[in-house]
Amino acid sequence: MSSGINITLDNFETEVLMSPIPVLLGFWASWCRPCKMLSSVLDELAEEYAGRIKVARVNVDEENGILNRHTVSSVPTLIVYKNGTILHQKNGAMPKSQIEDLFKDILCC
Repeated sequence: MSSGINITLDNFETEVLMSPIPVLLGFWASWCRPCKMLSSVLDELAEEYAGRIKVARVNVDEENGILNRHTVSSVPTLIVYKNGTILHQKNGAMPKSQIEDLFKDILCC
């Protein structure tokens, strides 16, 4: 997963839990082929929904502390946060339309 905000223990609270807009948080690993395929879709979503949803990424090999706070058993995993609360979670690679379905109902404008 290439672009988007990289989430670490240092910025998790500020960038995810305290975000004024919903966050689409992707858990990924460099060795994960489905994660690489999903990366370009997340890049598109970040551009298309800029200002309405934040696309962020967690490298599971580098951020065990964040991984341990979530029930992530495989990568890729996508979690949608709003107001610091998990609203949706989905595992595996999926088409863009299915990812949009995870957050479209909570967008304000």
